[in-house]
Amino acid sequence: MTAESVRIRASDGGDFEAWLATPPSAPAPGLIVLAEIYNANAWVRSVAERYASEGYMVIAPDLYWRQEPGRYFAYTTDGQDRGRALGAAMDLPLFSEDLRACAEWLRHRPDCTGRIGAVGFCLGGKLVWLGMSHQAIDAGVAYYAVQLADHLDAARTIEGPLMMHFGALDYRVPPELYERIRASLAGRPHAHAYWYEGADHGFNRDGYPPYHPEAATLARRRTLQFLQQHLRGDAT
Repeated sequence: MTAESVRIRASDGGDFEAWLATPPSAPAPGLIVLAEIYNANAWVRSVAERYASEGYMVIAPDLYWRQEPGRYFAYTTDGQDRGRALGAAMDLPLFSEDLRACAEWLRHRPDCTGRIGAVGFCLGGKLVWLGMSHQAIDAGVAYYAVQLADHLDAARTIEGPLMMHFGALDYRVPPELYERIRASLAGRPHAHAYWYEGADHGFNRDGYPPYHPEAATLARRRTLQFLQQHLRGDAT
């Protein structure tokens, strides 16, 4: 597995940074890791590298390149405040096109099979939801996606496989919203939402509170099985 910084061309001009982690063998399916509000920092890059070790061609793009390129934040109060401000100010339709550009960049690599998925956390989970609604990716996994109450209508145009993980202690997604999300996906055989008792927002972020190892382990196992099914050509 190797990792390096690369540049990706946006559809409307300009280019942006992404962290590329390549698997030990190729060709491999492509995977886009979409960060929390802290952007593609060291932890997110480590996540990209771990998925690469599982056999995926992975990139983690700079989410804020249109606002303040190259700003990757630590898990501090200042980082949280700046990340929240930048996340709130994102042009979401434009980012869906940036996500599509990421998918096309991977798809055109000779060492990629052409099947492209995304895994997102917090803000990145919301971006997976919206990217799926725009058919920018073939499959998506969203961990504790935020602000979906404002984007439930997007479910009407989600056609591909989608997996979602939520912590029961996460006040951002109370039980009633979780049920509304599940209802919005009703009738889609490859859409799954999971609820993890005792887990809070950010439960997958190992090394930082409120990491919940049991929930994170189960969610990762489910995620890897989902990606295997829908990106490696053996979906049923």
